Amino acid sequence: MQDFPPFEILSGHDERGLVLLADHAMNRLPDRYGGLGLPQSAFTRHIAFDIGIEGLTRQLSQRLGAPAVLGCFSRLLIDPNRGEDDPTLIMKISDGAIVPGNHPISAEEWNHRIESFHRPYHQAVSQTIAAVAEASGKAPLVLSLHSFTPVWKDVARPWHAGVLWDSDQRTAEPLIRHLNAPGDIIVGDNEPYDGALKGDTMYRHCMMTGTPHVLLEVRQDLISDEAGITAWADRLAPIFETLNADPALHRYEIHASRTGPYPTT
Repeated sequence: MQDFPPFEILSGHDERGLVLLADHAMNRLPDRYGGLGLPQSAFTRHIAFDIGIEGLTRQLSQRLGAPAVLGCFSRLLIDPNRGEDDPTLIMKISDGAIVPGNHPISAEEWNHRIESFHRPYHQAVSQTIAAVAEASGKAPLVLSLHSFTPVWKDVARPWHAGVLWDSDQRTAEPLIRHLNAPGDIIVGDNEPYDGALKGDTMYRHCMMTGTPHVLLEVRQDLISDEAGITAWADRLAPIFETLNADPALHRYEIHASRTGPYPTT
């Protein structure tokens, strides 16, 4: 592997049938890129990574005994939660911040980032899901963890968490129900984003294969420190255990995507 690893795999008990993913866990860059022409302060913002998600994923992986795959590079370098043909794969401007190191960018550099960071991350995801499927003898349950800003374009977001899904609601529906049960938080159903995104991680590894899955977003101010991370791990761990114990969430079942037909290859 190269000096800068594009992913980290947290070990777990594959036979349990559960996989955690954290596409935007880290804000790091290889030394050759410096700061992409941005000030260091940019890498403390959401434009660089999903604040709080690395810590939350590590806690949940340990508590649940579940393997996890973490992206080790900043999404300012290349976004692992986008398809290779997505024009937002390498952002020139992110939430008002111009990224000098991304514009102009040569075709050679574009392809280098895909081959050195994007593809190895997704190969690790594929291999981890396959290993869990083989060890458990069933379809794995894949849970993808992200975080979102409490304010967007000067508008406060009321949700404490958001459950994102395309057309396969098998995991999303019970997750929303369990999150809502205590009555102490506001849960978004495909808010603050729509879960149907052609070529993203859930599309590529789960929708196309019929693997049960869901993407959970947690508001960043709620997991910006260790106390918040632990509180949300306390909240989520028993819910994830309950979901993973449901045999209905360990069956392959392909659903048509709201984004259109799947690629034929």
